[in-house]
Amino acid sequence: TGKVARGPQRIVIYGSAGIGKSSLAVLTPNPVFLDLEMGTRAIDVKRVGGIESFADVRDCLQSNALDSFESIVIDTATRVEEMAVAHTLANVPTERGEHVTSVEAYGFGKGLQHVYDTYLLFLQDLDRHVRGERNIILLCHDCISDVPNPTGENYIRFEPRLQSPKSGKASIRHRVIEWADHVLFLGYDVAATKAGKGIGGGTRTIWPTERPDHIAKSRTLPDSPMPYTSPDDGAVWAAIFGGAQ
Repeated sequence: TGKVARGPQRIVIYGSAGIGKSSLAVLTPNPVFLDLEMGTRAIDVKRVGGIESFADVRDCLQSNALDSFESIVIDTATRVEEMAVAHTLANVPTERGEHVTSVEAYGFGKGLQHVYDTYLLFLQDLDRHVRGERNIILLCHDCISDVPNPTGENYIRFEPRLQSPKSGKASIRHRVIEWADHVLFLGYDVAATKAGKGIGGGTRTIWPTERPDHIAKSRTLPDSPMPYTSPDDGAVWAAIFGGAQ
């Protein structure tokens, strides 16, 4: 007792399209990809194809087809949300027993709650693999979100592109961030001057802690950003999992 237990990790990596999220995830221990956006076609990696719906995602996760792998990569969790919306519309009727064609048609806030409840089923399936000693890596696209600031002016920052209404209710984004052990922002080492000009090296960088321009967190990584210098740079995984990757 009293020792740090590393165990399986729940990791979110988010950033802009093409920045290298999939290439970074390839370096995790013995990974398999649920390639929902065909983003790994140019990468030599084990993958599960033919997943077309939210039910397909759950069937795959509930089968034993992934049990021999150490890491399961969902590429992307943003796409899973889109599938969850379609699944909700097809399977969850309104209070009158009618099926609708848009989330808004359920009534104020009700559709977002239905999608949130559907997405929680996906997280439950992932947790079964965590209990089976497999790492989970969720790749997400990014978005720019308004941040209320009770001590001053509001500001904007990068966050994972997942459902998050301004009310805070039925926020898939907040739930996923709470669920994860690590939320890593993969961006560029660029800052803006007061004149609006970009400065910095433009190096791809992994940010493990929250800053005014992005949300991030890590239970074990140090606060300092980590340069991601090449597609085979697995330094962040060595820090998270231990040993060389």
